[in-house]
Amino acid sequence: MKGLEYIFRPKSVAVIGASTHKGTIGHEILHNIIINEFNGKVFPVNPKATVIHSIKCYSTILDVPDSVDMAVIVVPREFVCDVAEQCGQKGVKGLVVISAGFKEVGGAGIKLEDNLVDIVHKYNMRMIGPNCFGIVNTEPEISLNCTFGKTKALPGKVGFISQSGGLGEAIMNHAQELGLGFSMVASIGNKADVSTNDILEFWEDDPQTDIILLYLENFGNPRHFTRIAREISPNKPIVAVKSGRTRQGAAAASSHTGALAELDVGVDALLDQCGVLRVSSIEELFDVAAAMSNQPIPKGNRVAIVSNAGGPALLATDALVGLGMNLAPYAGGTKARLKKALSGIGDVHNPLDLVAGAGGEHFKSALSVIKDDRNFDSIFIIFVPPVTINQMEVAQSILDGIKGCKKTVLVCFMGAGEGSEAIAYLKKHHLPVYIFPEAVAKTLSQIDIYRRWLERPKGHPRIFKSDKKKVQEILNQAVAKREKAVVGKEALEILEAYGIPTAKYHIAFDENKAVQAAEEAGYPVVLKVNSPQILHKTEFGAVMVDLRNGKEVKAAFNSLRKKLPPLKINEKYSVVIQEMVTGGVETVIGMTTDPSFGPLIMFGLGGIYVEILKDVAFRINPLSDIDVDEMIGGLKSYPLLTGYRGSEPIDMTVLKESLLRLSQLVGDFDQISEIDINPFIACHAKGKSKAVDARFIIRQS
Repeated sequence: MKGLEYIFRPKSVAVIGASTHKGTIGHEILHNIIINEFNGKVFPVNPKATVIHSIKCYSTILDVPDSVDMAVIVVPREFVCDVAEQCGQKGVKGLVVISAGFKEVGGAGIKLEDNLVDIVHKYNMRMIGPNCFGIVNTEPEISLNCTFGKTKALPGKVGFISQSGGLGEAIMNHAQELGLGFSMVASIGNKADVSTNDILEFWEDDPQTDIILLYLENFGNPRHFTRIAREISPNKPIVAVKSGRTRQGAAAASSHTGALAELDVGVDALLDQCGVLRVSSIEELFDVAAAMSNQPIPKGNRVAIVSNAGGPALLATDALVGLGMNLAPYAGGTKARLKKALSGIGDVHNPLDLVAGAGGEHFKSALSVIKDDRNFDSIFIIFVPPVTINQMEVAQSILDGIKGCKKTVLVCFMGAGEGSEAIAYLKKHHLPVYIFPEAVAKTLSQIDIYRRWLERPKGHPRIFKSDKKKVQEILNQAVAKREKAVVGKEALEILEAYGIPTAKYHIAFDENKAVQAAEEAGYPVVLKVNSPQILHKTEFGAVMVDLRNGKEVKAAFNSLRKKLPPLKINEKYSVVIQEMVTGGVETVIGMTTDPSFGPLIMFGLGGIYVEILKDVAFRINPLSDIDVDEMIGGLKSYPLLTGYRGSEPIDMTVLKESLLRLSQLVGDFDQISEIDINPFIACHAKGKSKAVDARFIIRQS
């Protein structure tokens, strides 16, 4: 945080590279500072001019007679380091470097940026950029706009951080169209010094900022972000667009878990765990911001729809229900009062169709009844303007109808036309207006996600007794043998050392030993080839199940041996015999290490279909008990675990505990880069749930 006040709340600003030529970046930045009536001193710096914009111009920052808090640098990249050095000598506290051509272009630009950062640190300055659009602070006491855009930011309570300078102008335009006001805007570009995390900390206690919007291209320090966001989110909603949802060209992962993590599940998990709403587009970002900055957070997901058009109301209904929202029917006193207030419209349903001829009085009458109904948390108003109805009268009637309303109210004006005075009137009175009903539905569902996060209990990790020494011995042996993975019996022993139940594991090198092992395990048994070279044994037919006597075990032993020559198995032939775990659901538990976020724990539907169905959930380690509940409960296949169509529910206690125990294991041993427990059979009967197979990938030093 230290030093950011000199960037966002400076008492004096120098524009180094200010220009006399209209249309240039240097001219537009100085022009914006002036026309926005910055409450401080302004010093243009350009060795080729004596006056710019009727203000005395200085050859260098060193020639400015007064102290300078912040300098905006917009000069060719080859001069930026020299200018920064002069700023340091002058005692400038903050820099906003607009100039591009640094790390983002690679090559010499990387070295140039490194040199720039060294200068900034040498003089204890703070820097936003390089390669950025600039910054804005609309506080009346500051009133600073040092961007080169043509759109003036409206004052408001929204803080916005963008890594993209190119989006700056478009974002400012769109926000103005929505009537969305900003407290501060920061385009951070390459974030060579000041990062998203720094600004989040700066805004955490800022009384001017109530909501924070983020456009992110990458994370600098995800663990730091998590800590900050968790502290801020309960008090100030954070809404984010994160680009780069896919990893094109990523190296093939060596486990199910790694393969399933090719999408940016780490980002989803991180944002979800710290209460940040992730939206899929800039449009959604501002749709949500318009609602949250003007309306209260709903207390639930129950929505009342009031419309003068049946088609849009049905579209709204489908969208809301599809997103998990609830459209309860109008009932009791509300239904009776609506029938009385709206005589002639027929029966009363939700959505409430006022019919096409409905005017302002119809909306006012309906809303004045619905606003007091405790069965609804939000009101969704849809108006399609007929030629015969005055839009402004409807807008005024809507405001009259909801006067004193404590619910969230969002409005859709379809086909109102550009520049509608009615829409501008509603926005002026803090009612967000949308063009299409689906946008309102998506916005309400996003806000409901945030509401549920606010209401979730605080989770707690658990610590279990474990045999860390045993696990370390197994890992050390694997490293000594230069093995990249721990599989088979040793893998299950690692799980057992942390109290995760496993199916007993026996190895046999001849058919008689196989029979003996089967009798020890207890029939029925499973027999499979004992070879780490075969990762997924079912694919090669290297597994025989439900063997019920010694004769069947011998036959299976010899049958599998005949399959081996084509598979080119090098080691001596042997098999694994395990008890056959039945009466349960195959699940998969795993871990993969994301280069940015660290260990990600996975849980989902297991067996041979895991990569096809991909019904899995990820969370960043360590897990709390609440994280585990959400991972399991969020699966589409969750009903299979709780008892579906009369089937018994699985032993949920041991399943949840196994995930927490694995989380502890992952935290204790960073030597392990990937884990695959597939399947973990979650059984109905207590004491029967067990891990059948596991594999641990060891981090190569």
